Amino acid sequence: MRRIVLSVVASVLAACQSPLPAADPGMAWVDLSIPFPNDRVLMAERLDQQRLSDGRFFQVTPGRHELIVRFDYDATGGGGMSIMGGLSVRECYLTVNYDHFAAGQRYVLQARSIALTPEARLYDARGEIVAQVSEFYCLM
Repeated sequence: MRRIVLSVVASVLAACQSPLPAADPGMAWVDLSIPFPNDRVLMAERLDQQRLSDGRFFQVTPGRHELIVRFDYDATGGGGMSIMGGLSVRECYLTVNYDHFAAGQRYVLQARSIALTPEARLYDARGEIVAQVSEFYCLM
């Protein structure tokens, strides 16, 4: 039994450290970014209502797609799971829709928190904002 548990733990750790797959030139690639220290987690959750197996990126066909990300960040004085009297972690799910993903292009989905409000923007390769959060919800 102990050997099985160790094997499972080793497999999970190896998966967390696996390299990203090669980008398919026929698809668009979306990197995820959180620029501020109070932002904890940004993970790809769903692509067009389908759960993803690797939350580190999106790789999408050209055209319209709905991206849903999980975004956790530290917040003070608001809802969320309280840590050490006042600091809380908010877990939010943000939806971004974009109609014009282009094959071979790289995009960056950047999330940040402003007070108790999560925000995300999708940037193209030129650094221009091409989409923003269309809706979000946060767990208490």
